[in-house]
Amino acid sequence: MINLNVQDETSRLRAVVLGTALSNGATPSIEDAYDPKSLEHIKAGTYPLEKDMVAEMEAFNKVFEKYNVKVYRPQIIENYNQIFSRDIAFVIEDKLFKSNILPDREKEIEAIQYVLDQIGESNIIETNNDIHFEGGDVMLWNNHIFIGTYKGEDYEKLITARTNMKGVNFIKDMFPNKIVKEFDLVKSNTNARENALHLDCCFQPVGLNKAIIHKEGFRDVNDYIYLVNLFGVENLFHITKDEMYYMFSNVFSISPEVVVSERSFTRLNNWLRSQGFVVEEIPYAEISKQEGLLRCSTMPLIRD
Repeated sequence: MINLNVQDETSRLRAVVLGTALSNGATPSIEDAYDPKSLEHIKAGTYPLEKDMVAEMEAFNKVFEKYNVKVYRPQIIENYNQIFSRDIAFVIEDKLFKSNILPDREKEIEAIQYVLDQIGESNIIETNNDIHFEGGDVMLWNNHIFIGTYKGEDYEKLITARTNMKGVNFIKDMFPNKIVKEFDLVKSNTNARENALHLDCCFQPVGLNKAIIHKEGFRDVNDYIYLVNLFGVENLFHITKDEMYYMFSNVFSISPEVVVSERSFTRLNNWLRSQGFVVEEIPYAEISKQEGLLRCSTMPLIRD
């Protein structure tokens, strides 16, 4: 049995689902792009190659081995993108929530059925199709659950809007003793520099009291101010629009002291070290071309 336990983003990691880039399939057509950054690289002929993404994910896996983390990988579906396991499900406390994912991606959850079979049935939560959430939009911090959403009237037209207010309210009902705070995110189907695909594309806590943040990722400045007041401006690392585009906020914590980051994020990595973190640098720039990075590739199951 897997006894789920995730209370926050940074406690010591013991078990995780890490996606896979094996048999990732051909470069998608322009019509099949799920996000503006992938679209940009499809058009430019710079979409990442499977062999490069497999090597990047293996570097991530090696870090988990170093820290004795139990790693589960999806079963391989031929010619199918299975990198971003954070999208398909996520854990809050001892409950695993299955996402109502984009219809084209529904097979991804089937590929981790062997993991779900080791979790008690009463600990797996499924919802109706009109309740939308994805794990990249859901973050736990102390007594808070932070949720990225999109409140614009054109929600239905935006493939980049993945979590709706019905999803937010579902989580609120599930956790009445938590402060569930939603954040209205900037979305664009066509411009990756104007698109916060998930909350972890413009914000993420690290350590016990610090966070990485992109002010312009929030449609409502009051949402940004809420986080400044909660963390203290001196504990926030502000990233630029370009740094958001390269996914600086999408690092991954193995413990309150250890952060896995992309090796080219020099400014961020220097700041993390200046704050006392151990930074495990790995190559992940090819995967980032699909508008996802380290946090997106992981689904934590157990943290101490």
